[in-house]
Parts: sequence; C-alpha cells; structure tokens
Amino acid sequence: MALSKIKRRERIKSRIRKVVNGTATQPRLAVFRSNNEIYAQIIDDTKGTTLVAASSRDKEISAVKATKTEKAALVGKAVAEKALKQGIEKISFDRGGYLYHGRVKSLAEGAREGGLKF
Repeated sequence: MALSKIKRRERIKSRIRKVVNGTATQPRLAVFRSNNEIYAQIIDDTKGTTLVAASSRDKEISAVKATKTEKAALVGKAVAEKALKQGIEKISFDRGGYLYHGRVKSLAEGAREGGLKF
C-alpha cells in the first residue's frame, strides 16, 4: 500500500535531516509550507533554539496583496533581514521534505536576495 503524502514527506524530511543540521556558526533555515501560508525559522540545533523566524502571517507581509509565491519571496527577504541584524550570514537550507520548487524556491531566492549565503 502506498504511503500517505504526510508519511512520505516525513520520510524525506528525516533523510534530509541526516545531512543538514544547524550549528552556532551556520544555523539551519527550516521551511514549513501549509496550503495558505509559509513559515521560515533559523535554528541552532546544538542549543535547540530558534534564532529568527518570519512567516506570511506577519502583519507587514499579510497586508501586501500578492500571490502565495510572491509572499514566500517576501518571507525570505524578511528572515534574511532579521538574520543579518543578529549577525547571521551563512546558513544551511532545510526544505523540510518539500520539493525545491514554487513557494519553497521563491523563499530561498528571497533569502539569497536579502543577503544570506547558502
């Protein structure tokens, strides 16, 4: 019997997390995508803390009238801006089991435009 979408994504996510982990010098940019929103966190896995977070539900982003893909780019730029204020420049990207396509790709490109290196 085939795996459900959620189980399949969890399997992919665990394979990615074997390789991608966040340290104090190079934290992890984790992405969560729901049907309507997108969330991004920069995480230090050694301490288990979230250093920076941004989402499409933030007031300045949700007020903008745009498509979900365009909002994902804005979230990427917002998380990059917040990270640079905290002195974080280099990160590792965790796509969270999603394909690097559409909103996830748009968020990553927005973060790169914002000044993050990965």
